[in-house]
Amino acid sequence: MPDLQLGAVEAQFADIIWQNEPLSSAALAQCAAQQLQWKKTTSYTVLKRLCDKGIFQNNKGTVTSRISKTDFSAMQSEKFVEETFDGSLPAFLAAFTARKHLSAEDVALLRRMVAEYEEEA
Repeated sequence: MPDLQLGAVEAQFADIIWQNEPLSSAALAQCAAQQLQWKKTTSYTVLKRLCDKGIFQNNKGTVTSRISKTDFSAMQSEKFVEETFDGSLPAFLAAFTARKHLSAEDVALLRRMVAEYEEEA
């Protein structure tokens, strides 16, 4: 899996893109100046880095995502479970629920998700 880690500030910058895409690189630099107090050069440098990672693309001055925010989050979650729990989702859930109480709604949602998965399989 390629390095798709984002630092806190990179994640804020990525959120600007995901929330506003497609947008021009100039508009992105303006948003970053307003929201992050960045200079235009900083925006372009970080955009290039994120494009090099394959998360976004800048095609003739129009910035769009190559990976949706939902897919990016899913990839990060998978990587975390793989690295921390040897890929075991049950081990992750056991650790998670040992410290955080699941509401009845959470349990019902998990049951529906499992049932839908079993129907597809």
